[in-house]
Amino acid sequence: MPFPGGLWWLLCCRQGFTLLRRDYGEADREADGEAEEEEVSFELRAQGDQGSLEVSLSQPTCSSSGSERSLLVAEEMRSLIVEKGPGPVEDDPDALVKGWLQREVRGGVKTHWIRPRKYWFVLTPDSLDYYSSNEKGARRLGSLVLTSLCSVLWPDKQTYKETGYWSVTVFGRKHCYRLYTEHLNEAVHWVCAVQKVIDSKAPVQTPTQLLMRDVEEHCGSPEVLEQIYRCNPILRYTSSPLYAPLLPFPYGSLDQSAPGPRSYTTLRDEAVKLFNSLQQLELERDPVPLMQGVLQTCLDLPPLVDEIYCQLVKQTTEPPAPGGQGDLHYWQLLTCMSCTFLPSPPVLRFLRFHLDRTESRFPASEMAKYACFIREALGKTKGRECVPSLEEILVLMRRQEMICTVHCPGAPACSVAISSHTTAEEVARELVSRLGLSQSPNLFALYEQSRRREQPVGSATLLADVLTRFENLAGEEREQDPPCRLCFKHYGFLDTDNVPRDSLEFALLFEQAHEMVLRGYVPTSEETLQTLAALRLQSLNSDFSTHAPFPRLEELFPPHVLHARLPPPRRRPPTKCRGARLRAGLLAGGLWGQALAKQRAERDQRLRGRLREEGASTMAAIVEKWKLLQGMGRPEAMAAYVALVREWPGFGSTLFDVDLRASPVGAGPQRLWLGIGAKAVSLYKPGEPEPLDSFCYGRISSFGASDSSTFRLSVEDRDLLFETSQVDEIAQLLNTYLASAGTRRPPLPQEPAASPPASDPATLPQELCPAAGPWQHRPPVGSFHS
Repeated sequence: MPFPGGLWWLLCCRQGFTLLRRDYGEADREADGEAEEEEVSFELRAQGDQGSLEVSLSQPTCSSSGSERSLLVAEEMRSLIVEKGPGPVEDDPDALVKGWLQREVRGGVKTHWIRPRKYWFVLTPDSLDYYSSNEKGARRLGSLVLTSLCSVLWPDKQTYKETGYWSVTVFGRKHCYRLYTEHLNEAVHWVCAVQKVIDSKAPVQTPTQLLMRDVEEHCGSPEVLEQIYRCNPILRYTSSPLYAPLLPFPYGSLDQSAPGPRSYTTLRDEAVKLFNSLQQLELERDPVPLMQGVLQTCLDLPPLVDEIYCQLVKQTTEPPAPGGQGDLHYWQLLTCMSCTFLPSPPVLRFLRFHLDRTESRFPASEMAKYACFIREALGKTKGRECVPSLEEILVLMRRQEMICTVHCPGAPACSVAISSHTTAEEVARELVSRLGLSQSPNLFALYEQSRRREQPVGSATLLADVLTRFENLAGEEREQDPPCRLCFKHYGFLDTDNVPRDSLEFALLFEQAHEMVLRGYVPTSEETLQTLAALRLQSLNSDFSTHAPFPRLEELFPPHVLHARLPPPRRRPPTKCRGARLRAGLLAGGLWGQALAKQRAERDQRLRGRLREEGASTMAAIVEKWKLLQGMGRPEAMAAYVALVREWPGFGSTLFDVDLRASPVGAGPQRLWLGIGAKAVSLYKPGEPEPLDSFCYGRISSFGASDSSTFRLSVEDRDLLFETSQVDEIAQLLNTYLASAGTRRPPLPQEPAASPPASDPATLPQELCPAAGPWQHRPPVGSFHS
């Protein structure tokens, strides 16, 4: 007859979980002080269908000799299975799989010249045993108890190449069996059988999990809750180290390798290490780096998120000095966790109860303020790509917002207050409203700008993650490199003809047109480029003056035009004779090589001198044209600049450098510009003003990413494959133009009122391409979806 609920709970609280006191250093030590406490381990397994629980605890023992310690390790968890006496091994009715396997020598590494010993292994529904032989009365040499936390590794081909054996590795609580066989099918058979036994076991539940459930069930009874916390020190603060995780983790090191230079051990070991790091927070004067390290570990090992939440709840429950420096450090880390990771539903419910309990016990305290902040953050957190930056952690410790600086070309930089949950789309909308651009038909977005590249920030991207990337890049770049920054710019040009000249948007348009000129994305004559540079000077400094500040030439004129004037380097034809190549290599390594290096240095010096001369002559021509603009105001100079750039038919399109290949097995790729505009997609040969081909959206049947570096564009009956590193940016811009086109025109009468399923084709508004049929967007598998 099962115990009633209340009696069972009282029995567990008073007799079962109180045994965990020793695990957290609350038991009495031996008087002589030399006794050593063994590691505490526990396993609770569900038994039967009545919901009863069997508690198996290996209690700490005080041993004064090494023999007793080794005896305890050798007999680990023997009580969980029935002891088998000597008998006919071949006739064991519980055996699932049995056979000869070789086991790695204890403490050694399997190599070609060390041959492991062969044993008779027997797999039962409860354990993996091995015997000295398969004869009757053979002695059992060892046993590994199988629970739901055990794990098994599949045979490794690399090990087979090195040793000639297929390996089977089984991880237990303390032991690891590394077994070997010469036959792959035999190894696979053992792995499948062991995994089947592991999968058949009931999930292991730790005392912390059971107590979390009890707290949730009795949350309305204050007396019962106080009894739970008083009788179970595992729920309360401790200054002693943790010997086992609070939550169950699989044994072994399966799928726990984090990308990058960081290396980790098993999840169980990392959980214990993290608790030691948490305890260091109490005495740290500058806890920010340690907090960031804990957050980074949780990002690399997501299963540890719930464990850290439970550890922080434990350390903030009944601390010795509530509201002290050490206690507040725990609350500050809990605040950073709540803005970075979302725990699982059971842990989230337990965390919310802990926050309510703290607020009710310590009203108007710093702890209550942190609890209120954490509760609000948990309602907004959806996951992060990066851990908070050092600046963000400092701000979260004060429960404040960050100040983000966004640079606007042609306008002063804007300071925006953001939180850990603010997205790029929210900031872009705020800037659109603040700068008076709400009535503009064009699209705006935030951009990540660095010395190497510029890319738009996704609308759903958290700006806190972007700032963390900037902080990481700042430590990698050289001192002379400009820092990364956020910029607010045009993203899509839907109407560039009706932008008022005296508006801020026209200043943004002017600056973006100048960036296109400097990057060489406006194919025009060199004479026009010099005129554009003179107009740029007039807009910056007004009329010519010898005292006016002169920007560098590369800030006025495309640098690639000057480099194109230099003579190309002469290339020697490759020597066909092997002996000639060998002699050339020997000469290059001796005195002849030093002479060649000197010649190359002299040639480079001459090229730099020639480049300076070309730059000086170009700057002189620009200044002469600047003098002719006497009396032209800044607005007129900007309008004339934009008018010259707008003469190129591709103005308003976003250009991407791509390599076109007609088919996957075609000829070599051809370098082109892919222009994405509001009404068409065009292909340009670099430097040519007229497009090679142009496709209105009605001719495009589908588009998407074939792989991470290949963009596919299906135009009527042919597929165009582009090799580029900006696959996502191209697809996102196409989807944005299509979405904006759909919002500018109501649905056609034949379209249903509701949104069609993802598999149904969408219809393009006829105003974009009147002569073409309906545009059908069928993204392939792996394509980018907006």
